[in-house]
Amino acid sequence: MRLATIFFAFLGAALAVVGLASGAWAAEPQPWQLGMQQPASVGKESLHSLHNLLLWIITITTIFVLALLVYVCVKFRADKNPNPSKTSHNTMIEVLWTVIPVVILVVIAVPSFRLLYFLDRTPNADMTIKVTGHQWYWNYGYPDHGDFAFDSYMIPENELQPGQKRLLDVDNPLVVPAGKNIRVLVVGSDVLHSWLVPALGVQLYTVPGRTNETWFNIEEPGVYYGQCNQICGVNHAYMPVAIRAVPEAEFNAWVEKAREEFASKDGGGDVKVANAAR
Repeated sequence: MRLATIFFAFLGAALAVVGLASGAWAAEPQPWQLGMQQPASVGKESLHSLHNLLLWIITITTIFVLALLVYVCVKFRADKNPNPSKTSHNTMIEVLWTVIPVVILVVIAVPSFRLLYFLDRTPNADMTIKVTGHQWYWNYGYPDHGDFAFDSYMIPENELQPGQKRLLDVDNPLVVPAGKNIRVLVVGSDVLHSWLVPALGVQLYTVPGRTNETWFNIEEPGVYYGQCNQICGVNHAYMPVAIRAVPEAEFNAWVEKAREEFASKDGGGDVKVANAAR
């Protein structure tokens, strides 16, 4: 009876964790958030599916192993089993504890490799964005739209306007069209940075001298936040990522204005670094 109670308690906890993992969250961190952010791209939805599969596998495995341990402790304790068995081999058990883990690993490996291949290269990219990591800001380039570029700095806390988010909002967010396959080329100018946007399932390192590639397709217009999660220096905590997805017509209008606004700018510099850390 006690074993059954323990089993169902653990099962209930596991179901609660699964529910939290699949709950709906905004595309930004929330106070006391336990689950992952709500998926906003096809890639992130695939990552959620793999995560939930792995969560079920590890939960069932953990409960099964715990039940075996409890059973052995109760069944074969000294006062109930004064003359222990001398058995050293059991062919069936040895086959099972070899075959079952192999099967579990195959079940995990197949969707894992499929997802890695799916996220590796952009399927029929509609446009390309170049992301360059600097200490401590991002530079975004649009090679398909006139090859203009601009820097994106965190808005200092003392300059935040109503509705803007502390440590997340920037002066120039990355603007992309919703519903399009966006190829992202990520490079670094100085040290390692990490371009991370949780709601899109995107995380890629900027490595000096190397170009890394990823992609995303944002399903709905909105603003999606991320941060550099690679410890890249003293102002590591002050280089957020903000992506604004808009309808295609609005994006095209923004491109026309951006070409003029950023045409005379070289897209680099350290002017705002000190202010960003205030």
